Amino acid sequence: MTDPTSPAADISRVTGISGDGTRGTFELDLAGHEARRRAEVLAALGDTWDPVAVMEDEAEAQRLLYSGLDADQQATYAMLVAAGVLPAAGQG
Repeated sequence: MTDPTSPAADISRVTGISGDGTRGTFELDLAGHEARRRAEVLAALGDTWDPVAVMEDEAEAQRLLYSGLDADQQATYAMLVAAGVLPAAGQG
């Protein structure tokens, strides 16, 4: 099995037999495509993107989402946390 972190993981290979019976392999190196995709994502995010602020805002949104629950809702929330469906408060 190929290690997904190795450079070989960035190559897609298809082997087959052509119409004249010869066997061949088609290879496509995806590393350049992945680098371009990542660059485009970062360009789209812009210079003002602050990943720390985004994570803090997500944590605040989760805190607000589960605040003010009535007793039945709190019991359901606790059951879902215990079952591992939802993260515990402060772990999301």
